[in-house]
Amino acid sequence: MTVTWEELGWERVAAGVGRCRLPGWDCTAGLVLGEGTALVVDAGSSLAEGARLRARAQELAGHRVTHLALTHPHFDHVFGAAAFAGAEVFGAVGIDSVLAYEREELRLDALRNGLPAPEAEEAADALVLPRHLVSGEWTLDLGGGRQVLLANIGPGHTAHDLAVLVPGDPEAVFCGDLVEESGEPQAGPDAVPSQWPAALDRLLALGGEDALYVPGHGAVVDAGFVRRQRDELAARFGVS
Repeated sequence: MTVTWEELGWERVAAGVGRCRLPGWDCTAGLVLGEGTALVVDAGSSLAEGARLRARAQELAGHRVTHLALTHPHFDHVFGAAAFAGAEVFGAVGIDSVLAYEREELRLDALRNGLPAPEAEEAADALVLPRHLVSGEWTLDLGGGRQVLLANIGPGHTAHDLAVLVPGDPEAVFCGDLVEESGEPQAGPDAVPSQWPAALDRLLALGGEDALYVPGHGAVVDAGFVRRQRDELAARFGVS
């Protein structure tokens, strides 16, 4: 009997592509299946959550997670990364410095947002630095005719925003927190507001009008939603 994506806790977005909404902060994690490969997009907010996410991904894929892409350096997206032992880890250029030298600030941010102190300390101590740093675009071959484009699309939500384009019908774009559907986009101290609208212009150029856009938090949206959010951010921050 074939097990569906939904039965294993995933929402199917396109053929071989899915996502799930993690509890707590409604953070999205993505999954792209290749031939004997599996790419997870973002790792969850703790080592325990990362381990659960990996197990769910591997149950669906039928093999281990081989690749992990981190969309930006915030605790709810990266603190589970150490649970993906053996996976090739990707991120935008500069994310490695944040994860190496700003662990304490990430830990404190996790505490401020309600992650229990032992989990925050454990995850901060175990943070994994991406081995593969994307400065422009990086085509990742997952086998079986499946290629994924990793694009350094920021700065915007942070200085190190990575998007993941999965070609297909429809195309799917994992946006990280450059796009949020379940609430107003969050601009913390590491945001680059003056360049965020331009980052969304690049995101729209990457995916096009017919793609499905998977935000860092909330439901899957279309290009029109992204464009409206881009205009709202431009008005909010006083940029064109």
